[in-house]
Amino acid sequence: MVLDQGNRKQDLRLRPPRNPLDRRAVAWWRTQLLLTVAAPVAVLGLLGALIAPARFWLLLPAAVIAAPGLVVGVLLPLWWYKVHRWEVTDDAVYVRTGFFWMEGRIAPMSRLQTVDTMRGPLQRIFGLTTVTVTTASARGALKVKGLDHATAAELAERLALVTQATPGDAT
Repeated sequence: MVLDQGNRKQDLRLRPPRNPLDRRAVAWWRTQLLLTVAAPVAVLGLLGALIAPARFWLLLPAAVIAAPGLVVGVLLPLWWYKVHRWEVTDDAVYVRTGFFWMEGRIAPMSRLQTVDTMRGPLQRIFGLTTVTVTTASARGALKVKGLDHATAAELAERLALVTQATPGDAT
């Protein structure tokens, strides 16, 4: 895709971004998944311990949820870490995400509208931040989840300066 930005032409091609997320994203994702699995397992386990006649019928589903949940919680974040990538060049923001269906997206700098950062409670514990880049696109915002907080702050500042310096209304 060739875009005209002022007097210069940009040649933007969909390609794999170069930068991995922060390695702590693996622990963050793992914690999220394991907490999601732990809640129903804990409830079923507690009820199984308290209700003797139904113990087997409560502990069986707890085990059925816990076993694959543990495997998914350990292995899936490693796979995500290998797949998720991001990069910012002078011309565009590149993001690749996905699991079974990998998605690669490019947002030309001329299309950027807003840049936001978000840190949930677990992200703060792990020192991570999500950067959201809103574009003039029907596909919606690009999100880079799992960046080191300092890296995310620098990235957000850099992109905010680009959105201010780019002429036009990003449409």
